[in-house]
Amino acid sequence: MEKYVCNLCAYEYDPEAGDPDSGIEPGTPFEDIPDDWVCPVCAAGKEEFESVE
Repeated sequence: MEKYVCNLCAYEYDPEAGDPDSGIEPGTPFEDIPDDWVCPVCAAGKEEFESVE
């Protein structure tokens, strides 16, 4: 699964880890995260994230 990095603070969303503190279960692809989810570090929206290889 692809990882995504926040353009504002460099937080990396790892689908294998998810974001349990925000209710995102491990194994959740970035595309399946609700549109109102925000970066747990800087509160940026999903539109601020870019895919990384």
